[in-house]
Amino acid sequence: MTLYIVVPCYNEEEVLPETSRRLGEKLEELEKAGKISADSRVLFVDDGSKDQTWELISGLHKQDCRFGGVKLSRNKGHQNALLAGLMTAKDCCDAAISMDADLQDDINAIDKMVDSFANGYDIVYGVRSSRATDTAFKRGTAQGFYKFMKLMGVDIVYNHADFRLMSRRALEGLSGFEEVNLFLRGIVPLIGYPSTTVEYERGERFAGESKYPLKKMLAFAFDGITSFSIKPIRWVTAAGFLIFMASILALVYIIVVKLLGFAVPGWSATTASIWLLGGLQLLGMGIIGEYVGKIYTEVKARPRYLIEAVELTPAANRRW
Repeated sequence: MTLYIVVPCYNEEEVLPETSRRLGEKLEELEKAGKISADSRVLFVDDGSKDQTWELISGLHKQDCRFGGVKLSRNKGHQNALLAGLMTAKDCCDAAISMDADLQDDINAIDKMVDSFANGYDIVYGVRSSRATDTAFKRGTAQGFYKFMKLMGVDIVYNHADFRLMSRRALEGLSGFEEVNLFLRGIVPLIGYPSTTVEYERGERFAGESKYPLKKMLAFAFDGITSFSIKPIRWVTAAGFLIFMASILALVYIIVVKLLGFAVPGWSATTASIWLLGGLQLLGMGIIGEYVGKIYTEVKARPRYLIEAVELTPAANRRW
């Protein structure tokens, strides 16, 4: 089989030399074991880095044809960079593995992924066996995120990030999803095809700084929720309906109080209008939101990424 390892990079000049060394050794090891062909590659995707990341990638390609690179025209975010790499690799490989450049994903788990692919699985998810290396805050927020996504009705693999193997057939399926705001952890399970998991221990970042501070993590979670669930909009609709029903009861109460002569002058009209109109407005916003939510998921058609340069030496018999 021809394997491509797709690695999105953003300002990774500190870790890239070590990452390329370890991945090169892994390709050589798998090739000697007869598990992958000599046409296998490591494909780095430069997501508009501001440091020397692309220069390092270009240099690696010139030194060793096993390393290739894709340079995006500007920073488009981790998910778009990952998709760009996968779509570039799609026609050149039998399977592609996506992983981060920081070496936190266990490279040795690649062996199990390749074995699972050989056993007929199209998608192999890398799942963390524990979160012992996380802080209490990160562990709590991460677990809360997965549970909340399940509550929203999103089909997501627990404790899985973007360390996964996908067959060419699965990659072809992925290419049919045209969402602009990508959340691959939610999209990939929708593809179907036989899938399994491989557990691994996630390590510490080898060098450099995390590219996902709290602000980006929250934005990523919000994208995941809004891209795959309209339950928040339905909650607004439900709230509007409940308030509207409460306003009817409040209106009956106000009329009774008025008839009994206990109402303060002007209080009845003011209170009734606030309750009634407030409930109607929320109900109307919820109903409109249902339609906006549907439109939102369908009509976005801006380019997800633009490729500025590609440096890759695929096998001669592969379509490029």
